[in-house]
Amino acid sequence: MSAKTLYLVPAPLDFGCEPEVAIQDVIPTGTLQIAASITHWICENAKTARAFLKRVDAVVPLALPIQSMQIHELPREVHKKGDHAGEFDARPLLSTALQGDKIGLLSEAGMPAIADPGASVVRAAHELGLAVIPLTGPISLMLALAASGLNGQNFAFVGYLPQEPESRTRRIRELEALALRSGQTQLFIETPYRNRVLMQALLQTLQHNTRLAFARGLTLPAATVRCATVKAWRAQELPVEDKMPAVFALGR
Repeated sequence: MSAKTLYLVPAPLDFGCEPEVAIQDVIPTGTLQIAASITHWICENAKTARAFLKRVDAVVPLALPIQSMQIHELPREVHKKGDHAGEFDARPLLSTALQGDKIGLLSEAGMPAIADPGASVVRAAHELGLAVIPLTGPISLMLALAASGLNGQNFAFVGYLPQEPESRTRRIRELEALALRSGQTQLFIETPYRNRVLMQALLQTLQHNTRLAFARGLTLPAATVRCATVKAWRAQELPVEDKMPAVFALGR
């Protein structure tokens, strides 16, 4: 492995779920071996980062005890507003990498900097001349898209939809119009406890021939992926729980 490197380390998609999956079943051995060798971390939450490292340690022994590692959290405002717009300077967090240390970037689930904070750290690494190496692991958006049957050649992730009902309805109609006009699949997410509310809003707003996909609990034993027309969705009981992370997608 190279020195002066930022590794993007994927985490299992079972954050907040019970039971957890065996980490070696969803993350390749090579990724776990590199993660076990890293002693400097940047993360969303130090507590969940330590929990992740304990799971790694059960499969591949860590290079240092967790209490001896340097673990730095991204600032709270990065979690609230995101860090993809370039407003947060993450270069100070990478100072030890300039001295030769390998640094790992970790989010709470999936790949950091994709539907999660971390873009500012990756940008800073490039500015400082560090190597940036993404490691292999689960990415919920890609798994959901592949399993949906919707257009995987032209797609967009649009984050969260508005919570206020009128704004949410307007946004749903905008995304549907774009998807039907261009063929571009629209992917979005919601906080798990609002999954059912969002699904109900989608079924009330979308045209009956629009195709809607719902993927929850990806990589977990209770995973559900279904894609059907809105007309077909309306004719069945909703398989939507307000506990598991989910990805929604719409298209034609």
